[in-house]
Amino acid sequence: MLETFVVVVLPALVVVAAVSDLMTMTIPNALVLVVVAAFAAAAPLAGLDLAAVGGHVAAAALVLVIGLLLFIPGWIGGGDAKLAAALALWLGFDPLLTWFVLFALFGGGLTLVTLYYRSAPLPRRLSRVEWLERLHHPKSGVPYGVALAAGTLVLWPDTSWFAGLG
Repeated sequence: MLETFVVVVLPALVVVAAVSDLMTMTIPNALVLVVVAAFAAAAPLAGLDLAAVGGHVAAAALVLVIGLLLFIPGWIGGGDAKLAAALALWLGFDPLLTWFVLFALFGGGLTLVTLYYRSAPLPRRLSRVEWLERLHHPKSGVPYGVALAAGTLVLWPDTSWFAGLG
Protein backbone atom coordinates (compact mmCIF):
# COMPACT_ATOMS: atom_id res chain seq x y z
CA MET A 1 0.00 0.00 0.00
CA LEU A 2 2.86 2.42 0.82
CA GLU A 3 4.30 1.79 -2.63
CA THR A 4 1.08 3.10 -4.19
CA PHE A 5 1.39 6.41 -2.33
CA VAL A 6 5.08 6.76 -3.13
CA VAL A 7 5.14 5.62 -6.74
CA VAL A 8 1.68 6.65 -7.94
CA VAL A 9 -0.34 8.95 -5.68
CA LEU A 10 2.09 11.75 -4.85
CA PRO A 11 3.67 11.92 -8.33
CA ALA A 12 0.20 11.98 -9.91
CA LEU A 13 -0.95 14.78 -7.60
CA VAL A 14 2.19 16.76 -8.41
CA VAL A 15 1.55 16.38 -12.15
CA VAL A 16 -2.11 17.41 -11.74
CA ALA A 17 -0.99 20.52 -9.83
CA ALA A 18 1.49 21.43 -12.57
CA VAL A 19 -1.05 20.96 -15.35
CA SER A 20 -3.67 22.93 -13.42
CA ASP A 21 -1.27 25.81 -12.86
CA LEU A 22 -0.15 25.79 -16.49
CA MET A 23 -3.67 25.74 -17.90
CA THR A 24 -5.56 27.90 -15.36
CA MET A 25 -2.84 29.77 -13.46
CA THR A 26 -4.34 28.32 -10.26
CA ILE A 27 -3.64 25.41 -7.98
CA PRO A 28 -6.92 24.44 -6.32
CA ASN A 29 -7.02 24.42 -2.53
CA ALA A 30 -8.76 21.04 -2.69
CA LEU A 31 -5.76 19.58 -4.53
CA VAL A 32 -3.38 20.91 -1.87
CA LEU A 33 -5.60 19.39 0.81
CA VAL A 34 -5.49 16.03 -0.98
CA VAL A 35 -1.66 16.20 -0.97
CA VAL A 36 -1.77 16.81 2.79
CA ALA A 37 -4.35 14.04 3.35
CA ALA A 38 -2.25 11.62 1.31
CA PHE A 39 0.71 12.35 3.61
CA ALA A 40 -1.51 11.71 6.65
CA ALA A 41 -2.44 8.33 5.18
CA ALA A 42 1.09 7.40 4.03
CA ALA A 43 3.02 8.43 7.16
CA PRO A 44 1.76 5.58 9.37
CA LEU A 45 2.25 3.12 6.52
CA ALA A 46 5.87 4.24 6.34
CA GLY A 47 6.28 3.78 10.08
CA LEU A 48 6.87 7.45 10.82
CA ASP A 49 6.64 8.05 14.55
CA LEU A 50 5.20 11.21 16.12
CA ALA A 51 8.62 12.91 16.26
CA ALA A 52 9.25 12.25 12.56
CA VAL A 53 5.79 13.50 11.62
CA GLY A 54 6.47 16.59 13.74
CA GLY A 55 9.65 17.21 11.76
CA HIS A 56 7.74 16.98 8.50
CA VAL A 57 5.07 19.36 9.83
CA ALA A 58 7.80 21.80 10.92
CA ALA A 59 9.36 21.68 7.43
CA ALA A 60 5.95 22.41 5.91
CA ALA A 61 5.41 25.31 8.32
CA LEU A 62 8.81 26.79 7.47
CA VAL A 63 8.11 26.54 3.73
CA LEU A 64 4.64 28.04 4.21
CA VAL A 65 6.13 31.05 6.01
CA ILE A 66 8.75 31.49 3.27
CA GLY A 67 6.01 31.11 0.66
CA LEU A 68 3.84 33.73 2.34
CA LEU A 69 6.80 36.11 2.47
CA LEU A 70 7.26 35.60 -1.28
CA PHE A 71 3.51 35.94 -1.90
CA ILE A 72 3.13 39.29 -0.11
CA PRO A 73 5.17 41.25 -2.70
CA GLY A 74 3.60 39.19 -5.50
CA TRP A 75 6.68 37.17 -6.41
CA ILE A 76 4.74 33.88 -6.30
CA GLY A 77 1.07 33.00 -6.19
CA GLY A 78 -0.81 31.84 -3.13
CA GLY A 79 -1.40 28.42 -4.66
CA ASP A 80 2.33 28.04 -5.24
CA ALA A 81 3.02 28.85 -1.58
CA LYS A 82 0.43 26.35 -0.36
CA LEU A 83 1.56 23.63 -2.76
CA ALA A 84 5.19 24.14 -1.75
CA ALA A 85 4.25 23.74 1.92
CA ALA A 86 2.21 20.60 1.20
CA LEU A 87 5.12 19.10 -0.73
CA ALA A 88 7.56 20.04 2.05
CA LEU A 89 5.28 18.10 4.39
CA TRP A 90 6.16 15.00 2.38
CA LEU A 91 9.86 15.85 2.09
CA GLY A 92 10.74 16.88 5.64
CA PHE A 93 13.90 18.88 6.34
CA ASP A 94 16.60 16.60 4.89
CA PRO A 95 16.19 17.33 1.17
CA LEU A 96 14.80 20.89 1.44
CA LEU A 97 17.94 22.75 0.34
CA THR A 98 18.40 20.49 -2.69
CA TRP A 99 14.69 20.86 -3.46
CA PHE A 100 14.89 24.67 -3.24
CA VAL A 101 17.83 24.68 -5.64
CA LEU A 102 16.08 22.33 -8.06
CA PHE A 103 12.83 24.22 -8.26
CA ALA A 104 14.68 27.55 -8.42
CA LEU A 105 16.61 26.28 -11.44
CA PHE A 106 13.45 24.91 -13.05
CA GLY A 107 11.67 28.17 -12.19
CA GLY A 108 14.40 30.22 -13.82
CA GLY A 109 14.25 28.07 -16.93
CA LEU A 110 10.45 28.23 -16.97
CA THR A 111 10.58 32.01 -16.67
CA LEU A 112 13.01 32.29 -19.58
CA VAL A 113 10.89 29.97 -21.74
CA THR A 114 7.74 31.93 -20.81
CA LEU A 115 9.40 35.26 -21.67
CA TYR A 116 10.56 33.84 -24.99
CA TYR A 117 7.04 32.52 -25.69
CA ARG A 118 5.62 35.97 -24.96
CA SER A 119 8.18 37.79 -27.10
CA ALA A 120 6.58 36.74 -30.38
CA PRO A 121 3.00 37.22 -31.54
CA LEU A 122 0.76 34.28 -30.79
CA PRO A 123 -0.37 32.58 -34.03
CA ARG A 124 -4.08 33.09 -34.67
CA ARG A 125 -4.99 29.40 -34.31
CA LEU A 126 -3.24 29.25 -30.92
CA SER A 127 -4.87 32.47 -29.73
CA ARG A 128 -8.20 30.60 -29.74
CA VAL A 129 -6.85 28.25 -27.06
CA GLU A 130 -7.75 30.00 -23.83
CA TRP A 131 -4.90 28.76 -21.65
CA LEU A 132 -2.27 29.51 -24.31
CA GLU A 133 -3.66 33.04 -24.69
CA ARG A 134 -3.63 33.53 -20.91
CA LEU A 135 -0.06 32.21 -20.66
CA HIS A 136 0.99 34.51 -23.52
CA HIS A 137 -0.37 37.63 -21.83
CA PRO A 138 2.57 39.60 -20.34
CA LYS A 139 0.79 40.31 -17.04
CA SER A 140 -0.40 36.78 -16.35
CA GLY A 141 2.65 35.69 -14.35
CA VAL A 142 4.54 32.44 -14.58
CA PRO A 143 2.92 29.11 -13.60
CA TYR A 144 5.53 28.37 -10.95
CA GLY A 145 3.66 25.23 -9.90
CA VAL A 146 5.26 23.64 -12.96
CA ALA A 147 8.72 24.34 -11.52
CA LEU A 148 7.68 23.06 -8.08
CA ALA A 149 6.43 19.87 -9.71
CA ALA A 150 9.56 19.40 -11.81
CA GLY A 151 11.87 19.91 -8.83
CA THR A 152 9.82 17.53 -6.72
CA LEU A 153 9.66 14.79 -9.33
CA VAL A 154 13.41 14.97 -10.01
CA LEU A 155 14.21 14.75 -6.29
CA TRP A 156 11.46 12.28 -5.34
CA PRO A 157 13.27 8.99 -6.13
CA ASP A 158 16.16 10.07 -3.89
CA THR A 159 14.00 10.66 -0.82
CA SER A 160 13.62 8.49 2.26
CA TRP A 161 10.21 7.42 0.95
CA PHE A 162 11.89 5.33 -1.73
CA ALA A 163 14.55 4.09 0.66
CA GLY A 164 11.74 2.71 2.82
CA LEU A 165 10.38 0.63 -0.05
CA GLY A 166 13.44 -1.59 -0.46
